[in-house]
Amino acid sequence: MKFKVTMKNPDALIDSITEAVKDLSIDGIEEDEIEDFKETRIEEVKSICAKWFKWGEYLTVEVDTEDETCVVLQEK
Repeated sequence: MKFKVTMKNPDALIDSITEAVKDLSIDGIEEDEIEDFKETRIEEVKSICAKWFKWGEYLTVEVDTEDETCVVLQEK
């Protein structure tokens, strides 16, 4: 049997992305420039994640009980 599950968590994606980029540092670059870089990187990652996350908060997976798999579905 296959079925789809849509999960919603409005803060999970942005919180995870922000956490991932918060410790980025680049030698020889001023702190304010690093912050600009981090903001740009966050937007880039959000854009990539839009392939799977609708509006940045809905994620749909398909569970296959016969194959015992769970696959993240791409947004249309």
